[in-house]
Amino acid sequence: MEISAAGRLEVRITAADVGKRVSVRRLSDTGVAGERFTDTVGVLTSWTDGVLLITRKSGESVRVAESDLVAGKVVPAAPARRRGPAVSYEELARVAARAWPPVESERLGAWELRAAGGFTRRANSVLPLGDPGLPLDEALTAVRRWYAERGLPAYVQTATGAAGTQEPLCAELERRGWVREVTAEVWTGGLAPVADLSEGAGVVLSREADEAWLARYQRKGVSDVALRVLGGGPSVWFATVPGADADADGPGVPAAIGRCVVDGRWASFAAVEVDPARRRRGLATAVMAALARRALDEGASAAWLQVETDNAGARALYAGMGFAAHHAYHHYREPGDTATDQ
Repeated sequence: MEISAAGRLEVRITAADVGKRVSVRRLSDTGVAGERFTDTVGVLTSWTDGVLLITRKSGESVRVAESDLVAGKVVPAAPARRRGPAVSYEELARVAARAWPPVESERLGAWELRAAGGFTRRANSVLPLGDPGLPLDEALTAVRRWYAERGLPAYVQTATGAAGTQEPLCAELERRGWVREVTAEVWTGGLAPVADLSEGAGVVLSREADEAWLARYQRKGVSDVALRVLGGGPSVWFATVPGADADADGPGVPAAIGRCVVDGRWASFAAVEVDPARRRRGLATAVMAALARRALDEGASAAWLQVETDNAGARALYAGMGFAAHHAYHHYREPGDTATDQ
């Protein structure tokens, strides 16, 4: 907190600091004895009618009454990263978009509208990296119309928690009734350490998602459009660990699978799934190690993946591999739509 020369806490932020990352202390409303103050760090996304709206790294919006402020100051745009490859949010967002390519897309200023028959939200949402070239309400109207023409709900993908992310846009979407439906995190790490974790014995790599791979994939009834998304990207590899029922008549259902997209210096890991009866035997690690070695052979050096915030097992696994959170990302659904992910 900002402390004056006289030793007093001071509020050194104003409405002119909207859009900046701030740290504030306010009188606590928890009612817990001894907890007089509550601290909040995030992007100041509005200051209207005596109420501050601060968006935290997680995407959560916190309202703070101006009258409750005890101290406040502007802080650096993002904390220094202690490990992992250096990368901007925009670079990582574009790499992630290429790993899950849409079947069709259209530009709206610097926004990209993407559609793929509803398969994955990444491939069926707006990627707003810049100015849409229209006032926000007009841009959102155009977005809703574009997705309605394709029989799809409108989603906007945003991010929080890193330099250049979109906390102000999150706040504006929420103000207009858009619903934050999904929150996850993008983690990054070095590629070579992953390759060194396991020999990867028994892992079969292929350029295509065959019937056996799809039999283990969590999304059933995959359409031709979905196969185009899964097989899209600069350099795509599918990993399979044959199951116990593999024989001369067929591969059976794999014990584990995974997908990797190599894109310049980046390799992405996704769809790492293991037979529930064979978990905790190192199969996920073996799959990722085999894919990592292939990505290294193609010149990649860094890796990214996405993980749900409540998936404790996956978070522990990836942290042990040297990955760390880079930013949180969210999908906002248009007001009044009740569609679910396909």
